Amino acid sequence: MTSQELPNGMVRAAGSGGTTEGYMPGFGNDFETEALPGALPQGMNSPQKCNYGLYGEQLSGTAFTAPSHQNERTWCYRIRPSVKHSGRYRRIDLPYWKSAPHVPEGVTSLGQYRWDPVPHSEEQLTWLTGMRTMTTAGDVNIQVGMASHIYLVTASMEDAYFYSADSELLVVPQEGRLRFSTELGVIDLKPQEIAIIPRGLVYRVEVLDGPCRGFVCENYGQKFDLPGRGPIGANCMANRRDFKTPVAAFEDRDVASTLTIKWCGQFHSCEIGHSPLDVVAWHGNYAPVKYDLSTYCPVGAILFDHPDPSIFTVLTAPSGIEGTANIDFVLFRERWMVAEDTFRPPWYHKNVMSELMGNIYGQYDAKPQGFAPGGMSLHNMMLPHGPDREAFEKASNAELAPAKLDDTMSFMFETRFPQHLTEFAGREAPLQDDYVDCWDGIEKKFDGTPGVK
Repeated sequence: MTSQELPNGMVRAAGSGGTTEGYMPGFGNDFETEALPGALPQGMNSPQKCNYGLYGEQLSGTAFTAPSHQNERTWCYRIRPSVKHSGRYRRIDLPYWKSAPHVPEGVTSLGQYRWDPVPHSEEQLTWLTGMRTMTTAGDVNIQVGMASHIYLVTASMEDAYFYSADSELLVVPQEGRLRFSTELGVIDLKPQEIAIIPRGLVYRVEVLDGPCRGFVCENYGQKFDLPGRGPIGANCMANRRDFKTPVAAFEDRDVASTLTIKWCGQFHSCEIGHSPLDVVAWHGNYAPVKYDLSTYCPVGAILFDHPDPSIFTVLTAPSGIEGTANIDFVLFRERWMVAEDTFRPPWYHKNVMSELMGNIYGQYDAKPQGFAPGGMSLHNMMLPHGPDREAFEKASNAELAPAKLDDTMSFMFETRFPQHLTEFAGREAPLQDDYVDCWDGIEKKFDGTPGVK
């Protein structure tokens, strides 16, 4: 095993366990990786003395007694134990990052909403100062629900590190490239990829190509997992081999630094004298991961009718109710439309889930105008929504030959909880006040006589 030094000074294990340099393939796998030869103990987790003078430490992502198929933990072999990365904390304020429950006075969440892309500003914004919460749902204190955010990042975190004790983060870039230097390795992330940063994992975010804008789903509840395919079988949708977990990488830097923690919706910071990204080797199944959305293989109707949008689920975070998610992450990407005698766009509906959508690129088929890349929309639970008049008339009268729905990638954060707007979403973000008017032009076609109108 050899090592390589990255431009940011981290020492990384050379090669990988797969075909992608710096990454190991698989989702939920039990991985092992070391940045220095012999740093990873074999046959045991906690030897009396670790090689290189390292400290053994376990990071648990689930309760110790969770069922074996859900139990997640990683053993880390690090230069200093994490207690040395913690000091006397002081409360700090990140006013645009909100947590549930958060129901501000004078902001109405009941309605159909859509926003233009949140513009960049001249201000230098890091991953922490550039986070803008749009909606919150549930309660972070009892670990149910979620929050949705827009991030606007123009500056790298320098000698500054962060972790969330509240949640895992699902990151969906829309513009620019970011590097997540974590305790367990390095993830470089660009549009059309996503990453999951586990709860409790320390990391630093750097700008590789900015300005950067994207979406974040903050999951307070059970971890994201792949949905069951049922009768679909063993293949299609998101395949485990396409998820990539980074190989071990570490920093050995003695420099004045800050560590910020998000805990029960509050932010606290402390001063430390070194980098906390000092894990030289690790093994386990609790780790960050990234996924290329272009490898998602959609399935759908091949004769008639339009399946429920759940057929496009990439990841799901379960709740205590079977079949009802705390969060679903759903992807609407390029695909062929071949159904006969069928209204092909998403149909009119209302349901028990609250749907927040974001546009990564291109044009969404149910709303050909107004839903711009970088924009978002919200249709809360039991509020009707569906195609506007233009989309309805076009789909109702189109010649139904096989057609490629091309140059499009949108997604949905869907939850069983109502999503409450923040002050930022209701008062500062570029809300399209006329969005609800998009259905005004829908005509009454019924006249009491039989036949297709």
